[in-house]
Amino acid sequence: MSKGRLGILVGGGPAPGLNGVIAAATIEGINQGYEVIGFRDGFKHIAAGDETQIKPLSIRDVKDIHSKGGSILGTARTNPTKSEEHMQNLFRVFEEMGITALVTIGGDDTAYSASHVARRSNGKIRVAHVPKTIDNDLPLPGSTPTFGFETARHNGVYIVRNLAEDARTTSRWYIIISMGRAAGHLALGIAKASAATLCVIPEEFRNRQPTVDEVCDIIIGSIIKRRAEGLQYGVVVLAEGLVESLGEQGLIKAVPDGQLERFGKVMRDDHGHLRLGEIEFGRLMKELLTQRLEKLGIKMTFIDKDLGYELRCADPVPFDAEYTRDLGYGAVKFLLSPESQKYGAIISFVDGKMIPLPFEKMLDPKTNRMQNRKVNVDGEAYECACAYMIRLEREDFEDERKLAKLAGVVSMKPQEFRTRFGYVAGVK
Repeated sequence: MSKGRLGILVGGGPAPGLNGVIAAATIEGINQGYEVIGFRDGFKHIAAGDETQIKPLSIRDVKDIHSKGGSILGTARTNPTKSEEHMQNLFRVFEEMGITALVTIGGDDTAYSASHVARRSNGKIRVAHVPKTIDNDLPLPGSTPTFGFETARHNGVYIVRNLAEDARTTSRWYIIISMGRAAGHLALGIAKASAATLCVIPEEFRNRQPTVDEVCDIIIGSIIKRRAEGLQYGVVVLAEGLVESLGEQGLIKAVPDGQLERFGKVMRDDHGHLRLGEIEFGRLMKELLTQRLEKLGIKMTFIDKDLGYELRCADPVPFDAEYTRDLGYGAVKFLLSPESQKYGAIISFVDGKMIPLPFEKMLDPKTNRMQNRKVNVDGEAYECACAYMIRLEREDFEDERKLAKLAGVVSMKPQEFRTRFGYVAGVK
C-alpha cells in the first residue's frame, strides 16, 4: 500500500557520500511503499514556486550511485525561511506533489530550514535530516563523524604528502588553507596524518581573538626552527576558519595599504556567513609572511594552495559508503515511526544504533544553528599533534644553547629573540 510521496533534497556545500544517502533513502523508501521524488538544487527552485526541477526516483536510477561522488540532485544554499513568500511556495509545491515525508541532507543551515517544514506542517509532513559536512563540526553524539569527513581527510592527506615532497625537492614552503569554517578538524586531521610541518587552527587560541601578527609569528617561528636544523622547506596547514577568528577589521589592519579587497570581495551568503572562499587567505598570508621575513633577513619562496573544493565531490571511501547507507536507511525508518509525527529529527548513529535527535534539542533558538563541535585542544589527540609539529616551545627559550641557535638564524641576540618571539610559546 502506498504511503504517499517521499521527497529528498540536498542543501549546502557538497560532501562525499551524498549519493549514498540518496540511494539508500530511495531504495528503502520504495521498499516501504513510498513513491520517491527528488528535488533538484535543495530548496532553490521550490522556494521560487518552480515545479520543473523535480525528478521521480526509482531503484534503477540510484542502484549504482552510492560509490560515486557529487549529488545526482545537485545542491544549493538557498534559505527559504528568509521569506514568507518562499515558505508559502514551498508548502504549495509539497501539497501539489503530495509530499508526506521529507529527507533533507545538509549542514545546520539546511537542518534549520527542515525544522521549519516540520514545525509548520504540524506533522502533515514528516521530516528527517541527515547531517553532512567535511568540516566534522556538527555536535553528533560522542565522536561520531559527519559523513564526508573521512573521505575528505583521506584525499587531502595524499595531496599534502605530494606537496610536502615538492617542498623538499624545491626548498620552498607551502601554505595550505584547509576548509573548516567553524572548527579545525579537517585541517588538523590532514596535517596530522600527512606529517605536515605545522598546523594552526582557531581552537588553539581558546576562545580569544588572535591577531594576524601572532599567526604570522607562529609560522615564522616554525621556519626559523627548521632553518636552525639546516632545513629550508616545510608545509603549514591553516584552517580557513582563522579568517573569521582574526576578524574582518583585524585583516584590514594587517594589510599594508588597508585594502583587503585586493585579496577578494568581503561577501556574506544567505545565512549571514562570511564567504570565506571569496577571501584569498593563502595569498594574503603569503604576502604578509614574505614581508616580515625579509625584515628578518630571510628570503623565502612560498606557494599558497586552497584545499577543499577538490575534496567535496570525491568518491566516498568505504567508511562513508557504508555510513551513508546506514543514514539513508535510518532516515526512512524514523519517518515510518510514530515519533516522526510528533517531531522532526536529525539522524545519527551511535554504536550501530540509529538515534533520532529532535530539532528542538539540537538547534539553538538564538542562532538557529547547531552548536559547533570544536577540536578538543585539551585532549591527548591534540597534544600528540602538537608534539610532532615544528613550532617554538617553552624549552626553546629556557635552553640557552637552543635559544642562541635560533636567534642566530635571524641575526638577533638571544634576549632580543626572546622578546620578539617568546610570547608565541607562552614565555614572557
